[in-house]
Amino acid sequence: MIHQSVTDFIQIGYQNQEIHPLDVLLKQNQLLALIGKQALDSDIKASMPLPNRLETLDTLVDYAIQENVIKDLESERDILSAKIMNLITPLPSEVNWKFWDLYQESPKSATNYFYHLSRENDYIKTRAIEKNIEFTKSTVYGDLEITINLSKPEKDPKQIALAKTAPTSFGYPTCLLCMENEGYEGHINHPARSNHRIVRLTLNQENWGLQYSPYAYYEEHCIFLSQEHKPMKLEKATFEKLLNIVEQFPHYFVGSNADLPIVGGSILSHDHYQGGQHTFAMANAATEHSFTLKDTPSVEAGIVKWPMSVIRLRSANQTELITAANLILDQWRLYSDKSVDILAQTNGELHNTITPIARYKEKKYELDLVLRNNRTSQQYPEGIFHPHPDVQHIKKENIGLIEVMGLAILPPRLKKELVEVEHYLLDEPHQLDTSHQDWADELKRTKKITKETVGTIVEDAVGSIFLRVLEDAGVYKQTAEGKAAFKRFINSFAHSKGGEKNGHFN
Repeated sequence: MIHQSVTDFIQIGYQNQEIHPLDVLLKQNQLLALIGKQALDSDIKASMPLPNRLETLDTLVDYAIQENVIKDLESERDILSAKIMNLITPLPSEVNWKFWDLYQESPKSATNYFYHLSRENDYIKTRAIEKNIEFTKSTVYGDLEITINLSKPEKDPKQIALAKTAPTSFGYPTCLLCMENEGYEGHINHPARSNHRIVRLTLNQENWGLQYSPYAYYEEHCIFLSQEHKPMKLEKATFEKLLNIVEQFPHYFVGSNADLPIVGGSILSHDHYQGGQHTFAMANAATEHSFTLKDTPSVEAGIVKWPMSVIRLRSANQTELITAANLILDQWRLYSDKSVDILAQTNGELHNTITPIARYKEKKYELDLVLRNNRTSQQYPEGIFHPHPDVQHIKKENIGLIEVMGLAILPPRLKKELVEVEHYLLDEPHQLDTSHQDWADELKRTKKITKETVGTIVEDAVGSIFLRVLEDAGVYKQTAEGKAAFKRFINSFAHSKGGEKNGHFN
């Protein structure tokens, strides 16, 4: 069987034009070496039809475990799998040459090629992503997307035990987003990256890279990363780079996590942005309460109808758009309004920042600026504008760029926990987690629950909680008081220092 799998794997690469005819024997021998086999039955012919590549990959890895080439641990399986898939992955120089050659045809042709490559060589974990649970929640703001993320594999107890004794870091690569990850073998405390490739590009006269996310949360989920390992920072140059990206790739949106803890992303130590070809509910949300700015007359501006606090700027003029965005960022950094718990700083610690998202739409550049504040209090020690305790049984993690736009990334624990909630609601034997007790009791009191409806009721209730999560994270609430406070902030930069009106608010 292993002779057949080796032959089939090489033939799949040959048929897909990933292996040149002159390279077949070389790749075949390299594959044999990887799985600890020294000979191949040359009389074996490729299967007709050819099997699924990933199933063939599994057979090859299983053989290596059987022959004690590797241990039966998730990390070692991943490392060997990536090494095998590297055999059909072009060198970085070839990937970059092909990408930019296709770019002359169209930006979409270039990204289509790179995305297809990243899926075919198993860098994007398509099988794992298919395990995610997905549904939508209809709201007055649009259809929110809910995902229970099951794609990232959980470490087994043996691997956890080994990880405790293994070095936590060799200092190389410095972090998971560094360019040095390209082709890195990996180890028990670092993911396998032998089949990883990065497209090089220039942003604002800086060297950057483009890669796809291995565990994509949405269509063509990609990451733009700085070649230099430097911390994330929101500044005028951020807006310049975001708009430069959508200028180069107008079919993609791109956004940056905020640059402060609690309201920022999971990796603030390396400057990076996330993008892709996906339309989130926030992008379709209407703009209301428009205003104009005297110094940037081409810029259309307004408050977005969204549970978080969002200002949308639109213009065909990048320079004016950047100027307007930077004006708002500068003003927000130092803005306080105690009546709605917004303090720009306490004891010298800054609290205000922005989550910006850029896109090219209807021949104009668009910037959504989501106002964020990471202040904590005695009542809300994890964050005033963070999911509050009564919804943390569903979502307690930071609300980053992706959630901001209307896509919930919920923890894998909920798969089992929500099943137990359903059992509880149906008065069946259950192991209900105590964190869900009050919520489940409320559903019991207020919903008509049957075996046919319980799944839909629980999903809808989870969606309602995600909406609450977004409302908690919004600095200006969807109340008369909150809307009035938001308008006060707008008016703070709609006038010049000398009192001359710099713009107007409708």
